[in-house]
Amino acid sequence: MTQAASSAAQRQRARTLQALAAPPRQRILDLLRQHGPMTAGAIADHFPRISRPAVSKHLALLRQADLVRAERRGRQRWYRLNAAPLGRLYRDWLALFEDLWLQRLTDLKQTIEKPT
Repeated sequence: MTQAASSAAQRQRARTLQALAAPPRQRILDLLRQHGPMTAGAIADHFPRISRPAVSKHLALLRQADLVRAERRGRQRWYRLNAAPLGRLYRDWLALFEDLWLQRLTDLKQTIEKPT
Protein backbone atom coordinates (compact mmCIF):
# COMPACT_ATOMS: atom_id res chain seq x y z
CA MET A 1 0.00 0.00 0.00
CA THR A 2 1.39 3.40 -0.93
CA GLN A 3 1.79 6.14 1.64
CA ALA A 4 -1.03 8.14 0.03
CA ALA A 5 -3.35 5.12 0.10
CA SER A 6 -2.38 4.41 3.70
CA SER A 7 -3.09 8.01 4.67
CA ALA A 8 -6.48 7.91 2.91
CA ALA A 9 -7.33 4.67 4.71
CA GLN A 10 -6.40 6.25 8.04
CA ARG A 11 -8.61 9.28 7.32
CA GLN A 12 -11.52 6.99 6.41
CA ARG A 13 -10.98 4.96 9.59
CA ALA A 14 -11.01 8.17 11.64
CA ARG A 15 -14.28 9.31 9.97
CA THR A 16 -15.84 5.91 10.62
CA LEU A 17 -14.78 5.87 14.27
CA GLN A 18 -15.98 9.45 14.76
CA ALA A 19 -19.35 8.54 13.25
CA LEU A 20 -19.62 5.50 15.53
CA ALA A 21 -18.74 7.51 18.65
CA ALA A 22 -22.28 8.80 19.26
CA PRO A 23 -24.97 6.37 20.45
CA PRO A 24 -27.71 7.97 18.29
CA ARG A 25 -25.63 7.36 15.17
CA GLN A 26 -25.06 3.76 16.21
CA ARG A 27 -28.81 3.40 16.65
CA ILE A 28 -29.48 4.92 13.22
CA LEU A 29 -27.14 2.38 11.63
CA ASP A 30 -28.89 -0.41 13.52
CA LEU A 31 -32.32 0.85 12.39
CA LEU A 32 -31.18 0.86 8.77
CA ARG A 33 -29.68 -2.61 9.21
CA GLN A 34 -32.95 -3.95 10.60
CA HIS A 35 -35.49 -2.11 8.44
CA GLY A 36 -33.67 -1.31 5.23
CA PRO A 37 -33.98 2.10 3.56
CA MET A 38 -35.87 4.73 5.57
CA THR A 39 -36.71 8.40 5.22
CA ALA A 40 -35.26 10.95 7.62
CA GLY A 41 -38.72 11.41 9.11
CA ALA A 42 -39.12 7.69 9.75
CA ILE A 43 -35.70 7.59 11.37
CA ALA A 44 -36.49 10.66 13.50
CA ASP A 45 -39.69 8.97 14.73
CA HIS A 46 -37.45 6.50 16.58
CA PHE A 47 -35.84 9.38 18.52
CA PRO A 48 -38.63 11.17 20.42
CA ARG A 49 -36.13 13.01 22.65
CA ILE A 50 -33.97 14.30 19.80
CA SER A 51 -35.09 17.11 17.49
CA ARG A 52 -35.47 16.41 13.78
CA PRO A 53 -32.68 18.89 12.92
CA ALA A 54 -30.38 17.00 15.31
CA VAL A 55 -31.27 13.70 13.60
CA SER A 56 -30.51 15.37 10.25
CA LYS A 57 -27.08 16.40 11.57
CA HIS A 58 -26.41 12.82 12.64
CA LEU A 59 -27.42 11.62 9.17
CA ALA A 60 -25.14 14.20 7.55
CA LEU A 61 -22.18 12.96 9.59
CA LEU A 62 -23.00 9.36 8.71
CA ARG A 63 -23.15 10.36 5.03
CA GLN A 64 -19.75 12.09 5.30
CA ALA A 65 -18.33 8.89 6.76
CA ASP A 66 -19.97 6.96 3.88
CA LEU A 67 -21.83 4.77 6.39
CA VAL A 68 -25.18 5.77 4.90
CA ARG A 69 -26.12 6.67 1.37
CA ALA A 70 -29.00 8.93 0.44
CA GLU A 71 -31.25 8.60 -2.61
CA ARG A 72 -33.81 11.14 -3.72
CA ARG A 73 -37.25 9.71 -4.48
CA GLY A 74 -39.61 12.51 -5.36
CA ARG A 75 -39.54 15.00 -2.51
CA GLN A 76 -38.13 12.53 0.01
CA ARG A 77 -34.61 11.42 0.66
CA TRP A 78 -34.22 7.74 1.54
CA TYR A 79 -31.25 6.59 3.58
CA ARG A 80 -29.70 3.15 3.41
CA LEU A 81 -26.84 1.52 5.26
CA ASN A 82 -23.48 1.21 3.55
CA ALA A 83 -21.63 -1.36 5.67
CA ALA A 84 -18.44 -1.40 3.56
CA PRO A 85 -16.56 1.07 5.82
CA LEU A 86 -17.44 -1.10 8.83
CA GLY A 87 -15.99 -4.14 7.08
CA ARG A 88 -12.80 -2.23 6.26
CA LEU A 89 -12.57 -0.98 9.86
CA TYR A 90 -12.79 -4.56 11.11
CA ARG A 91 -10.49 -6.06 8.50
CA ASP A 92 -7.83 -3.34 8.58
CA TRP A 93 -7.74 -2.42 12.26
CA LEU A 94 -9.98 -4.27 14.71
CA ALA A 95 -8.88 -7.69 13.48
CA LEU A 96 -5.38 -6.80 14.70
CA PHE A 97 -6.75 -7.08 18.24
CA GLU A 98 -8.52 -10.38 17.66
CA ASP A 99 -5.32 -12.39 18.17
CA LEU A 100 -4.74 -10.59 21.47
CA TRP A 101 -8.20 -11.51 22.77
CA LEU A 102 -8.00 -15.07 21.51
CA GLN A 103 -4.68 -15.49 23.34
CA ARG A 104 -6.19 -14.07 26.53
CA LEU A 105 -9.12 -16.45 26.29
CA THR A 106 -6.72 -19.36 25.74
CA ASP A 107 -4.70 -18.27 28.79
CA LEU A 108 -7.88 -18.02 30.87
CA LYS A 109 -9.01 -21.47 29.78
CA GLN A 110 -5.64 -22.96 30.71
CA THR A 111 -5.74 -21.24 34.10
CA ILE A 112 -9.25 -22.51 34.81
CA GLU A 113 -8.46 -26.07 33.68
CA LYS A 114 -5.16 -26.24 35.56
CA PRO A 115 -5.28 -28.93 38.22
CA THR A 116 -5.04 -27.56 41.74
